[in-house]
Amino acid sequence: MGLNDALILQLEGTILAPTNAKAWGSGLLQWLEFTKLNGLSIQGSGTINGRGQQWWTYSDPNDDEDDDTYNQELERMPQVKPTALRFYGSSNVVVAGITIVNSSQCHLKFDNCQGVLVHDLTISSPENSLNTDGIHLQNSKDVSIHHTNLACGDDCISIQTGCNNIYIHNVNCGPGHGISIGGLGRDNTKACVSNVTVRDVNMFRTMTGVRIKTWQGGIGLVQDVRFSNIQVSEVQTPIMIDQFYCDKRTCTNQTSAVEVSGVQYENIRGTFTIKPVHFACSDSSPCSGITLTGVQLKPVQIPHYHLNNPFCWQAFGELFTPTIPPVACLQIGKPAGNNLQSYHDIC
Repeated sequence: MGLNDALILQLEGTILAPTNAKAWGSGLLQWLEFTKLNGLSIQGSGTINGRGQQWWTYSDPNDDEDDDTYNQELERMPQVKPTALRFYGSSNVVVAGITIVNSSQCHLKFDNCQGVLVHDLTISSPENSLNTDGIHLQNSKDVSIHHTNLACGDDCISIQTGCNNIYIHNVNCGPGHGISIGGLGRDNTKACVSNVTVRDVNMFRTMTGVRIKTWQGGIGLVQDVRFSNIQVSEVQTPIMIDQFYCDKRTCTNQTSAVEVSGVQYENIRGTFTIKPVHFACSDSSPCSGITLTGVQLKPVQIPHYHLNNPFCWQAFGELFTPTIPPVACLQIGKPAGNNLQSYHDIC
């Protein structure tokens, strides 16, 4: 292929992942992978089926399967779960029209890519399928995702370090964990994300709505993020910034944190089942420049769920309009002694 030649992969049938443990050897990080290509389009009405039930069932402590032969086969599945479809180091990539279902882990991943367009895509896996992110972005820029339906067992869209100029709109999300920036800064690493817009999104019965999550001990900056016109229905916590993210029982308290600045919430409306707003920010690096406009979130009582009021810790910004319920805990203005460096200086 020449540098300017376009490559189109037309998918109209179904690609099935193997379910025999021997086919995976000691384990693969990805199943279908495209590396260092320019101008690749994968399009059509076909399906990529990861047949990840093998891994989910093995991971499910509530599994009641009593077929000994079947369970023995599950035990031989490798610990490493493959992403269904991954692009690495590529530019001007298009994924359109296809369906990806039941990946053992992440469904669609872009690493170190530039110029990505995803539209009219369907991703589907059960709510209890562990770690099955819909779309995962890392070290990628100039990404557009629109008119897409995402249902999975983890984040519908996960935006990781090194991402900028991300535009997401007209997306349906649920079930799943919502649309997340992070987790960032794990193991004291540097993480930077900027210029992210998420708008015109419907979320149904997700764990969170729009979320920014960072680990303690990291460094870096999340800046210039806009969440606009988000409709939530029975979402546990629609709005969340969590600078104390931890995916295990306990995590060590650390001082440094990935900074969060310039986050706009506009017209976030609908219903919640646990807490409308959760801003848990770092003592050493408070969140700044948080703005709320047209936020209207009403409770829905779900059995065994306890409703909570909005929560803020070291969160600073401005209420441009009254909110429902009132987010009186947001501190108006800027944090004392705030000397936020520019994105260029930090990243």
